[in-house]
Amino acid sequence: MAITTNAICNSFKKELLEGTHNFKSSGGNSFKLALYTSSATLGKSTTSFTTDNQVGATGQYASGGSALTNGGTSLSSDTALVDFADLSFTGVSLTARGALIYNDTASGDPAVCVLNFGSDKTATSGTFTIQFPAFSSSAAIIRIA
Repeated sequence: MAITTNAICNSFKKELLEGTHNFKSSGGNSFKLALYTSSATLGKSTTSFTTDNQVGATGQYASGGSALTNGGTSLSSDTALVDFADLSFTGVSLTARGALIYNDTASGDPAVCVLNFGSDKTATSGTFTIQFPAFSSSAAIIRIA
């Protein structure tokens, strides 16, 4: 079991062509981020949100994670990109190895992408923050070139 490297989920690529995902910052779908332990099996073949090996509820973190604030979409240097605001869970004691971004609006909670933190990250009676990269064609968390 493992969380593979950061990956856009294969099912997401197909679902984009089918119109399952709408990233408009106003009137689009709701996307969430859930945290997972090092025992989770997540990767490009992940198709939907799962509770298997999700981090346990603590402080502000509950099963399913939290909604992401969508900062919108853009096209830069022939690359389409999506931006999300940083996300913090306060008052938590947890250890997470990675995360899953998924579409909370669409039927079946389809997976968008898997994030691998590279090692276990821990917060003890504190704040656990997911800091998204710059909103640029070379760094945005979701990029389609």
